[in-house]
Amino acid sequence: MSTNDILNQIKEEEIEYVDLRFTDPRGKLQHVTVVGSQVDEDFLEEGMMFDGSSIAGWKSIEASDMKLMPDSASSYIDPFYSERTLCIHCSVVEPDTGEAYERDPRGTAEKAESYLQNCGVGDVAFFGPEAEFFVFDDVRFSNEMQKVSFEVDAVDSPWNSDRVYENGNSGFRPGVKGGYFPVNPIDSSQDLRSEMLTTMQSIGMKVDKHHHEVAASQHELGLIFSSLKDQGDQLQKYKYVVQNVAHFYGRTATFMPKPIAGDNGTGMHVNMSIWKDEAPLFAGNRYADLSDEGLWFIGGILKHAKALNAFTNPATNSYKRLIPGFEAPVLRAYSARNRSGCVRIPWTENPKAKRVEARFPDPLANPYLAFSALLMAGLDGILSRTNPGEAMDKNLYDLPPEELEGIPTVCASLREALEALEEDMDFLLAGDVFTKDQIEGYAELKWEEVFTFEHTPHPVEYMMYYSA
Repeated sequence: MSTNDILNQIKEEEIEYVDLRFTDPRGKLQHVTVVGSQVDEDFLEEGMMFDGSSIAGWKSIEASDMKLMPDSASSYIDPFYSERTLCIHCSVVEPDTGEAYERDPRGTAEKAESYLQNCGVGDVAFFGPEAEFFVFDDVRFSNEMQKVSFEVDAVDSPWNSDRVYENGNSGFRPGVKGGYFPVNPIDSSQDLRSEMLTTMQSIGMKVDKHHHEVAASQHELGLIFSSLKDQGDQLQKYKYVVQNVAHFYGRTATFMPKPIAGDNGTGMHVNMSIWKDEAPLFAGNRYADLSDEGLWFIGGILKHAKALNAFTNPATNSYKRLIPGFEAPVLRAYSARNRSGCVRIPWTENPKAKRVEARFPDPLANPYLAFSALLMAGLDGILSRTNPGEAMDKNLYDLPPEELEGIPTVCASLREALEALEEDMDFLLAGDVFTKDQIEGYAELKWEEVFTFEHTPHPVEYMMYYSA
């Protein structure tokens, strides 16, 4: 939509409010709401000032003035507000120069798309994330000096198989690792997921499916691929809709990678492809019908995987999912169809659908930063012609220890990921897509999380050590 389209919509549809939305460094969607009658051509083209010092990881108080620049093409009507509200995603710029603020994640995505074109590799990069999530009925947690605890509950979880309910216990619920994917009444969240998908379609999102995932209370909705920055917007809307529809059902949704022990964690497989001159760059006649560029792209992902972890797996909780020896994509290997490595080439008969799937990311990632970092790693692989080595078509989960020793892994902790990022960030700095200041500011936020986690006693430590 153009600026005129937005103004006509505000007038013709009697829009009461315009909600300007932007994303902070950690990936949380933020917003400020403006009365619709105050939005005119100058407002949309010149932007709106706000206090950047209130956003963690951005400017200090003495240089806090920043400007939100609305992207008219991203607009949609909010499906949850009682007053008719038009939402517009924004990038952040410096108010005095109008240049992109270097720590703005959405601005990084814009620069990554420009770099792809400027370096001559391709015209557009497409991303298709598969973000899983859990839905619970009750969540309680405490982090006090004398008490650290959490407790979650969901009627459809296996631990409630013998609970006494007023109207009886039906006994229909998935067991541990049994959620993929029996029909109802075992799958009791069909209507919930359908409403999430219907809501997404109502705001113009392109979706194709939904289903229960492997763990009890775990789900996934299907987003159709889009270009990098636009898919960042779509994933932010995806999370927003999932959490708000669950809230309206009296339930609660989380994108934590490992909210409960003993069942599958939550990932976000990311499908990627590059097109040039209206043709798929990754389609060819090499392994799994990939081109040289497709294999080099994989080589870049594998080479920089540990540094990528800082963006694709950005939480201390992320590494409770990425544990060797379980069904987690921790091995830096690739294969066609085989799902046990951290990179897979999905099978397809159509060259236009030829793509590469990174299986290690999780949905706590800031989508703009994670997608941009993945693209930069892959582009570094293409420009450097990085050989990914031989494909691993064996089931990597069943390899004997002597074979596993020769296969490198992704990081085992956020601490390790941040240390890897510090040592391997040059590929991100190419074309000034990321800046050193931005990476250091992001890392500072993440080190705070590491220190909080490492300095807090864990309840399981009382079980293991209190009476020792």
